[in-house]
Amino acid sequence: MSLFIRLHPADDVVIARAQLMSGTSVDGVTVRGLVPPGHKVATRAIQAGEPVRRYNQIIGFASTAIQPGEHVHTHNLNMGPEKGNFERDYAFGQDVKPEAPRKQATFMGIKRSDGRVATRNYIGVLSSVNCSATAARAIADHFSKRNNPAALANFPNVDGVVALTHGTGCGMDTEGLGMKLLERTLAGYATHANFWGVVVVGLGCETNQLNTWLAHSSLREGDTLKVFNIQDTGGTRLTVEKGIALIEEMLPRANQVKREPCSAEHITVGLQCGGSDGYSGISANPALGAAVDLLVQHGGTAILSETPEIYGAEHLLTRRAVKPEVAQKLIDRIHWWEKYTEINGGEMNNNPSPGNKAGGLTTILEKSLGAVAKGGTSNLQAVYEYAEPVNTHGFVYMDTPGYDPVSATGQVAGGANLICFTTGRGSAYGCAPSPSLKFSTNSALWKKQEEDMDLNCGEIVDGGVSIPEMGQRIFEMILKAASGEPTKSEKHGYGQNEFVPWQVGAVM
Repeated sequence: MSLFIRLHPADDVVIARAQLMSGTSVDGVTVRGLVPPGHKVATRAIQAGEPVRRYNQIIGFASTAIQPGEHVHTHNLNMGPEKGNFERDYAFGQDVKPEAPRKQATFMGIKRSDGRVATRNYIGVLSSVNCSATAARAIADHFSKRNNPAALANFPNVDGVVALTHGTGCGMDTEGLGMKLLERTLAGYATHANFWGVVVVGLGCETNQLNTWLAHSSLREGDTLKVFNIQDTGGTRLTVEKGIALIEEMLPRANQVKREPCSAEHITVGLQCGGSDGYSGISANPALGAAVDLLVQHGGTAILSETPEIYGAEHLLTRRAVKPEVAQKLIDRIHWWEKYTEINGGEMNNNPSPGNKAGGLTTILEKSLGAVAKGGTSNLQAVYEYAEPVNTHGFVYMDTPGYDPVSATGQVAGGANLICFTTGRGSAYGCAPSPSLKFSTNSALWKKQEEDMDLNCGEIVDGGVSIPEMGQRIFEMILKAASGEPTKSEKHGYGQNEFVPWQVGAVM
């Protein structure tokens, strides 16, 4: 097996499959110094200021002359004098291709009365404001399988009662973007197919008034949606007791559900990557992309997100947009982020984290080019803003931050009933009410954190499995998880603390 991976004949670098020692011969050049696994080695002389290519795309510019065999990283590669703002050919719709013949995979789903299909069957307790979070958690804790297993013993078809609380809901402009995002997120969760019913608990005097939220969201109380607040109920104890009583009324009906064969067209997957490394764009991300293409062929939906982490690779998506207005909406969101980061004293090109860099990723361009691989090759059907309901089948995009829990929260609010999450450094993320599958990019991580990972895509790097083969495995795992097979993060109890709505604007 080769000591390196060449991704494209025109690339200026190759990727170390394992740690390379000085003097090792790589692609016709001699390695100069120690190169960690997943990091880059120059295969030609590169002059200062010259672009450096990986994936046959520019990932940055040489900040100093680079010799053949030299380690290429932050010490000699950066975004260049234009900070990555070089000309790109957006070529709207140029790579749109005919739709593949439809296939008909099925999974064991839970059909709701409105025609939607769930992958889980929870009851949720949401807080309208942080001030009611403790009460909301106390209500859900009463039904905890760990703390009080008898509470749900007679309801085997209910996956659990979860409290999803947050840190905002007051001290904010009622007409501002932050409030709109919060209202939309809460509405998306309150009506999510994976919840049989939801109880929303407020304080009473908060900016995010429950009645206003109901009106703005076109929602009404009913058998599956109950709202009340602490102040009107008479305090914390009575609020907790009321919440418990409401859920006890819901449980017998929630338990009546059954799983039955459903078309894979009812699966909506949120695509995530966190703790990415130099292998992410080689193994787990393209393998997930292959699974996305299969899901789309079966009528399902996949949501790519994390706008700051596709920055510099957006041209690869606009080429796949089915309509010019779809491509333009994506570019508009990129421009919004450029302005948003600038007014907050940041830069879009400053995204890679210390963990990303330790794993071999140098610039946001390199990170983004690997990240978009999660989206496969299917046509881009639509672009959505954060937490908007996703009502289009196929491959779509949702504008979110790059911070994983915030991004996934928006995807689930939009209707994602499953999350697929790739990681190279070892994210242990989990989600509720939608299960989360995690895929390691390298075998070293798999060996270290197998209890957190659902599949080892590092076998691609090891040379034993192809990307299409791994994509098929992921697709089959998606069907199993959607059918109720527990994921690793579910076994650990992740999900309640990972509900993080995007907080935008001044806190007053």
